[in-house]
Parts: sequence; C-alpha cells; structure tokens
Amino acid sequence: MKKIHTVLILLFLTGIMQAQDRPQPKPGNSPVVNIKKPQTFVLANGMKVLIVENHKLPRVSFNLSLDNAPFIEGNKKGVDELTSSLIGNGTKKTTKEAFNEEIDFYGAQINFNSQGAYASSLSKYSGRILELLAEGALQPNFTQTEFDKEKAKLSEGLKTDEKSVPAIANRVVDVLAFGKNHPAGEYISEETLKNVTLPDVQANYATYFVPENAYLVIIGDVKFKETKAAVEKLFGGWKKQTAPKNTYPDPENVSKLQIDFVDVPNAVQSEISLVNTLNLKMSDPDFFSAVIANQILGGDFNSYLNMNLREQHAWTYGASSNIGSGKYITKFRASSAVRNAVTDSAVVEFVKEIKRIRTEKVADDVLKNVKAGYIGRFVMQVEKPQTVARYALNIETEKLPADFYEKYIQTINNVTPDDIYRVANKYFLLDHMRIVIAGKGSEVLAGLEKLQIPIYYFDKYGNPIDKPVSKKEAPAGVTAQTVFQNYIKAIGGEKAVSTAKTLFMTGTTTIPQAPSPLSFTSKLDSQGKMMVSLNLGSMPLMKQVVNANGAYVEQQGQRKNLEGDDLAEMKASATPFEELRLSKRTDLKVEGIESINGQESYAIKDGKTVYYYDVKSGLKVAKLKVKEQSGQSTTQTTYFNDYKEVKGIKVPFNIIQNAGFELDIKMSDIKINEGVSEADFK
Repeated sequence: MKKIHTVLILLFLTGIMQAQDRPQPKPGNSPVVNIKKPQTFVLANGMKVLIVENHKLPRVSFNLSLDNAPFIEGNKKGVDELTSSLIGNGTKKTTKEAFNEEIDFYGAQINFNSQGAYASSLSKYSGRILELLAEGALQPNFTQTEFDKEKAKLSEGLKTDEKSVPAIANRVVDVLAFGKNHPAGEYISEETLKNVTLPDVQANYATYFVPENAYLVIIGDVKFKETKAAVEKLFGGWKKQTAPKNTYPDPENVSKLQIDFVDVPNAVQSEISLVNTLNLKMSDPDFFSAVIANQILGGDFNSYLNMNLREQHAWTYGASSNIGSGKYITKFRASSAVRNAVTDSAVVEFVKEIKRIRTEKVADDVLKNVKAGYIGRFVMQVEKPQTVARYALNIETEKLPADFYEKYIQTINNVTPDDIYRVANKYFLLDHMRIVIAGKGSEVLAGLEKLQIPIYYFDKYGNPIDKPVSKKEAPAGVTAQTVFQNYIKAIGGEKAVSTAKTLFMTGTTTIPQAPSPLSFTSKLDSQGKMMVSLNLGSMPLMKQVVNANGAYVEQQGQRKNLEGDDLAEMKASATPFEELRLSKRTDLKVEGIESINGQESYAIKDGKTVYYYDVKSGLKVAKLKVKEQSGQSTTQTTYFNDYKEVKGIKVPFNIIQNAGFELDIKMSDIKINEGVSEADFK
C-alpha cells in the first residue's frame, strides 16, 4: 500500500477523472437551431458593437474582445501576461478594493485581460456594470506595488513549472513546432521576466489595447436603443488608434517522422505528443470534416486513441487529440501521459491509430455516432449567452457567412467517410510529424531506440543537445556506507542525529478540486512508531499509524490493518532518520550517478526502492519506489528540498511527492524531541 497521503489523493483524482471521462448517452435526431442575429453599429474610433436582445432571463453579458494579430515579445516575454494580470486591479478613478467591493455588491462577475474584458450581471444592474467594465478597461491604474506583486507571483509559477513534466512538455512542443522566433513558440523565462518593467507594461497596453480591432458583444435582457446610447457615451472617447500588424513566416514541419526527446530525470510518467503545424481556417471547406476526423481519432471518449491506450491497454487515464483552427497557423496534437515502462509501446499505438484513420475509411455507424454526439454538444452550448457571443464574434473576425451557424448541423451531417479519409491525410501529417517525449531517459530510451524511428535530443527549453548520459559509474571508494555516512554528517553528525528520538512535522499542501489547502502532520519515533495524517479543515481525510502492535490505514471512516509486505515496508519507514539503520547494512551498493533535478546524485537501490544523495552536499534529494498494484507497476518519487537546521540537525522543509500528480508539502513547523507522545500512535 502506498503512503497514506499518496493513496488518498490518487484515489480522489482517479474518481474525478473517471467521472469526467464517462461516455455520454448517444443523442437522438438533430434538432433545428435558430441563433438570433445581432444588431450592430460601429463607433467613430473603429470599435464594432453587436447587440443580441434576449428577454427570457433578467441577465446580460458583455464581452469586449480585441482581435489583434499575435506579436513577439522577445527578451521581454511576459509583458503581455503581466498586462493581463494588472488590468482590473483598480482604475485611475477607483481603488482596487472599492472596485471589487462594488462588483460583489451587485453579485456580478467581471474579468479583464490584455485582449479584452468580460462581465455579466442581472439586467437591472447592467448600466452600472457596463460603466465599470469601460472604466476598468479604458482607465487602468498600473501601480508599482501591484506590478511587483504580480511579477513575483508569475516568477513563483515559473519555478513550479521547472519541476512539472507536463509544463516542460508543453513548452518544448511549441518551441519545436513553431520556433522561438514565432509568437506561438516563444516562452516566458526568469531571464525575460526580469527584463520587464512597469513602463513596459504601460507601453504594451498603450500600443495594443486600442479600438481598431475591438468588438463589444452584448447579449441579454437589454434594449438596443438604450444600450447603443450608453456604449457611445462610455466608449466614444476611446482614442482612435491602430495596433501593429506584424507577420511571421510559417514554420515548416519536419521532413520525416522523428522522436524529439527531452530527458526529465524526475519524471514518473512520459508525456507523449505527436505534433505537426497546419493552416485551417473556419471558413475553409475542410473545416467541419477536419473537426469530425479529429473527434474520431482522439476528440471523443470512444475515439481510436482513447479506446486503445486507456480502455484496451490501461496505460493512461486518457489519450486525446486536438486540431487547431483560426486565422493564424496552429497545430494538430495527439497526446497522453503514460507510465515509463510502456512509453515505447504507447508510441507504437499512437502511430498505429493515426495510420488507421489515414488508410482505413471510418465505419458508417462510427461516423454517425460521432456526428450525433458533436451536434448534441453544439445544441447544448447554443443556450449559453457566452456561446452566442462567441459565435457572433467568430462570424465577424473569421469572415464567416452570416448563416454559418444556422447551417452548422447540416454541414456536419454532410461529412462522409471519404471526407474523413481525405482530411486525415491532409492534416494528420504522420510522415512529417514530431513525436515529442518528455520522460526519464534512463528508463525509456532503450525501448524507444528499438522502434527504429530517428531520435533527436533537446533540453527542457527546446535547445538541441547530445544524447543525455542517464547514469555513470561512481568513483572508486564510494560505497553505500560512505554515502549514508556522508548524509548523516551533512545533516549534523551521528552524535546529533542519534539523539533525535522523535520528529514532528506539520505543513500544508494542495490538490486539484479541493476548496482549500490540506493540513499535513507527520510524527515519527525512533522506537518504530509513526503517524501521518491529512485533513481538510477540521475534516480528517486519512490517517496512517505504525505502532508496536502493527500498522493500519484509516480513510473516510474505514480502517484497514496492514499485513505482509505492506506491513514490513511501513515498519521500515517508521523512524526519524532511516539512514542510521541503512548505514549498518553491507548488502547495499551504489548503482551509479544519476541526474536529479539537474544535480548529480548517488543512486542506492534497496529492492524496489532507490535513494538519491547529492554528490556535492551529501543531502538526500529523492527517494523512488516502484509499486505493484492490480498487476501494474507505478512509480512514486519523493523529493526533499529546502533543508533547514532544527536543534543542530538539517531537515527538509519541502517534500514533494509525485505519483502521476504532484503533492507539494510545505512545512510550517518541525520539532525534534518534542510535540510527540505515545497517544499519537494509538
């Protein structure tokens, strides 16, 4: 059994994923959809206004959108994101606090970003909400205090992303697909963020937040004449100005199918993405056929990819694909996260399914069901004001026929198996596709090399590198005993460590979907006792105890006593500093030197557990465990960071566990030889 705080979260997230992935009932016959056309007018400054009266509910929504061309930020990448963060944090007339209080008073919603704004409210407050939207968008107050705060938050997010395999994979996918000198390929780094100043944000706003390509879409319980007068009054003074129109050469796809590999030594799963760029506009005759082809391949739960990798092989929680469309170049991407052990096999299946849709015509019943499901979702979305606003905006910005959405269902129903075959060969460019994999090279490269697909190597920023050396020999004289002893010495010495009879740790962590942080508590006794618990507020989520009588796990009111290997493993870990015990063993050996988070570390294997100790500092940096569950192997990796001294002994104040998701525990207090009693282990 896994450690309690990993087990619970994993089960919790698994339930969420399964609920989200559950296939939906097949829709019936296609209904007729009528989408009301907007009344429009254009201000003298160029802003176009679209108003759709809908008096069914006493609500109204406002959507201000700037349809600017993408642009490169260069060595100041991050200025546009900071601009988005700062708009809405107060205006030149109203403080941030007063602005937000008024929004709350009206029970309204309002959001701003560098490409526009959105607001919704009851229609009786719509006049005031429109005033606040105009004030926030046109009179932002960019202060140094808010700038420093938002910049610090963005910087912290970048640090978190450096350890995130999905974040690394997403960055490299775009860098390789588009290139760093393309707006879709550049990324924010600590270096570019440091270059951004408050005047840069102000200049970015002044340059790009202009009315030339602005659209204000208003949907709901309003009257056209009154609303038109209000818009003219609030936005008529917005100074006429045009935004720069930069163009960039389209990136080229690779000349052959290839694997682009990024070594992420801390990865417990491989992030696999098959990618090629494409140009697909919504106005293209191929648009609907390409969208349905993608649904068949990886867009639906019952798609080729998901039924293969998830349902047939149980390698992943989900495999999917997405095809981009719009005015500018975009990409096709099929992706999934799979266990290290099946990375090469998953690549084979991805290629097989893409070949399948390019060489075999889709069955009539499959196509019929996919189209019915897609139409059903379209019909459900049409009822939402935000959807109507997006459709109205698309017709304007994508230069679509006025009846595009009225004919939407008919056009989808007209897609044939021949259409699917044709567009799959046109847009799913298997012979010119990158298979981008971010994973643990020491565990997956040997299998990938057997596929006879050319492999190229890149660092986590998309720069080409030589093949990574995943492991090298330890120097002569370095043994498991010397590594353990150096660790004990590094944290305070054997004398100090031996006097630590108890260790009490408390901190917090977060998980997806949880409404607030979880409190974490760990108590260890050198007599082989342990208690670990996680609580959501006052509600206990789980508890794990090891005492003289055995061990048990308690979660959601259910208790399970541990036996066999689970019991032995739990008892072995029930000690404040397990290296005191490990250093006395003569059967352990140093397996070699591996890279952990960019640092060389000695690897010592004990059965299905591997310990890692930094070559320079001697500190323990990671612990890896391979678990067998339901006939499948999973890897749980724990990282130890931020060592601080407590009563002469260094202990990690940050522990990160990764078992397919990340559990980042930050300690608020650690005590040695206090805070622990016999009652804790009952």
